[in-house]
Amino acid sequence: MYLVKPFLTAALALFVGAAAMAATIDIAGVKVDDSAAVAGTKLQLNGAGIRYKGPFKVYVAELYTTKKVTSWEELIAAPGPKRLTLVMTREVDAGPFGKLLTRGMEDNNPKAAISKLVPGLIRMSEIFASHKVLFPGDVIHTDWIPGTGMVVTVKGKVQGEPFQELEFFKAMMGIWLGPNPAYWKLKENLLGDMS
Repeated sequence: MYLVKPFLTAALALFVGAAAMAATIDIAGVKVDDSAAVAGTKLQLNGAGIRYKGPFKVYVAELYTTKKVTSWEELIAAPGPKRLTLVMTREVDAGPFGKLLTRGMEDNNPKAAISKLVPGLIRMSEIFASHKVLFPGDVIHTDWIPGTGMVVTVKGKVQGEPFQELEFFKAMMGIWLGPNPAYWKLKENLLGDMS
């Protein structure tokens, strides 16, 4: 009887410790939470991974959804808010970074769709140009909030008015999840293959 109590205490401590460890994972030194709250809704981590440019780690990307998604189309169709978070792992000039995002949208959407998104693309370029440099640890959130639109937060500050068109959010997500993603392994990671 006296041996059972210490054993149960140790087992409980081990279980609580394992549960606490399961709440975050470490990717390239970035702590990735297993959930996020957007507009009062708790979202679950769908997947996360590293964006490499050559041998360099550029950022860690995290995708949060209300339900598991395995494709770009499922993400857009999924109900409720969604979040894509980028955590920079190296210093990057923000202006060229914004231009790469624009190119990623162009690579994954028909020209006719892109031409309708030009005002949003100009605004997005202005957002990144205004920041000059993104440093390791800087965080960018791209949140889709039904009824509000896409809210972009850079370094803890909301960047102007929401982008209200779902098509613009879809085009943004195509950078990572479309047919010609910026980095194939990251697409697989964000869609749940964390290997």
